[in-house]
Amino acid sequence: MFVDVVDLRDFYARRLGRVARQMIRRRLRKLWPDVKGLRVLGLGFATPYLRPFLGEAERIVALMPAPQGVLPWPRQEPNRAALAEEGELPLPNFSMDRVLLIHGLEFSEQVQPMLKEIWRALAAGGRLVIVVPNRRGIWARFDHTPFGQGNPYTTGQLSTLLRDEGFTPEHNAGALFVPPTASRFLLRSAAVWERLGELWFGTFAGVVVVEATKQIYAAKPKGERLKRRAHVLLPMPGTPSPAGP
Repeated sequence: MFVDVVDLRDFYARRLGRVARQMIRRRLRKLWPDVKGLRVLGLGFATPYLRPFLGEAERIVALMPAPQGVLPWPRQEPNRAALAEEGELPLPNFSMDRVLLIHGLEFSEQVQPMLKEIWRALAAGGRLVIVVPNRRGIWARFDHTPFGQGNPYTTGQLSTLLRDEGFTPEHNAGALFVPPTASRFLLRSAAVWERLGELWFGTFAGVVVVEATKQIYAAKPKGERLKRRAHVLLPMPGTPSPAGP
């Protein structure tokens, strides 16, 4: 079951959410140091992580699953967010160069259809980054954050799932080594926790981050047929939004 979009927004407005965003953005930037001229899709609730790309990418689209709900984004700019079904993305074939999936896979009841749709929409050589709660991490054990809800994964489980759906895992890493606490002292030291965790405690990261490429020479995912999507469920008006992450 998906977390409501308002609860996700409120989490990222709190100190703990801001720290989580900073640490995961740092990891994402290492994987995607430059998206100039590329088409970027954020799927799930990816908007807290897309803003750094606004001045670089050719196009950015944020699609939020129908069971979760949608909020307009970005703030005070023309809207780029819309509601969509997980297993039927309103995108042409080969239309995206990068896809970020966060706050999506762990809640979905249509995991395989969603990954098939991402595969279809990715251009040749396109890259997908998935961020999910780490089954072995402490964040998955506390349900006061979105990372403590849904179905957590290990790196091995996520890599196997991606291979089964026509992707080749290229890089894997962890993020969120600081405990999910409200302590200002601990949160101020989050960068130190991150450096130490990356060096010594990678297995216990709060989230698993895996980057994969589309297998352009492999057989298409079983049962998949390339198709075009021309509709979006309940698109938000293309006007400046009053609020959002």
